[in-house]
Amino acid sequence: MADGPSGPEHAPREGAGIRTDFSERMSYTDYLNLDALLAAQQPLSDQHDEMLFIVIHQVQELWMKLMNRELELACARLRADDPGQAFKAMARVSSIQRQLVSAWDVLTTMTPADYLSFRGSLGSSSGFQSWGYRLLEIKLGARDAFMLRPHAHRQDIRAVLEGAFHAPSLYDEALALLSRRGIPVPREVLDRDPATPHQPNEGVVAAWETVYRDSARLFDLYELAEELVDLDDAHRTWRFRHMSTVERIIGGRTGTGGSAGVSYLAKAVERRFFPELWTVRGRL
Repeated sequence: MADGPSGPEHAPREGAGIRTDFSERMSYTDYLNLDALLAAQQPLSDQHDEMLFIVIHQVQELWMKLMNRELELACARLRADDPGQAFKAMARVSSIQRQLVSAWDVLTTMTPADYLSFRGSLGSSSGFQSWGYRLLEIKLGARDAFMLRPHAHRQDIRAVLEGAFHAPSLYDEALALLSRRGIPVPREVLDRDPATPHQPNEGVVAAWETVYRDSARLFDLYELAEELVDLDDAHRTWRFRHMSTVERIIGGRTGTGGSAGVSYLAKAVERRFFPELWTVRGRL
């Protein structure tokens, strides 16, 4: 957003101190590298709606880039016993997730006929291959080595994903913080190889129950639990809207990347990153 008000009534007047010569100064276009950014939309067909499809997905990739950066900060601050800064980063991610949910509303203005008119231009490309999305899910706790395979041809990307895959997830860091604060967390959970999937654990449910039942004394840990639930809930909503949008536009067709399409997305909706935080709600 540019500084200051806009509109005809606020148009700069000559001599008002507004800079107009940017031949030797940085401009808004320069700072945001808009020439490169706005040249990145290159439709491969002459169909009007392909531009919408490209813009929506590029915007999502930019938001995911920011989410991954914020999750990296959240993990680092939890590891440093500074949950307050982690909460700020996690809240920002939840806000971005709401923006991404709204993006599907824009895409649904495209009809099945609109999409099919340029679908052939996508070739074998698919959102399934988004490494930004894959990195996001890995940071949140997803662990499925098969999901790394679409990136085997790009060693630079594969290295980033594998680094996150073998590092503690956000949930791992949260549980480690509980343990450091004296909340009993099972050793098999704390000592688990980060590259293996987290499995629901009754001891972890008990740990979160302790936090919820003593929320006045453990308020920052209680807030941590709720920030995690916000993330999980928002991500599930995002996945549901994705599934609903795909079903609306392509029905039961197979995805361009070879996935099962809507049925694959439907299974993803049911997955939760922090299962014990949902189980504990029925135990309070």
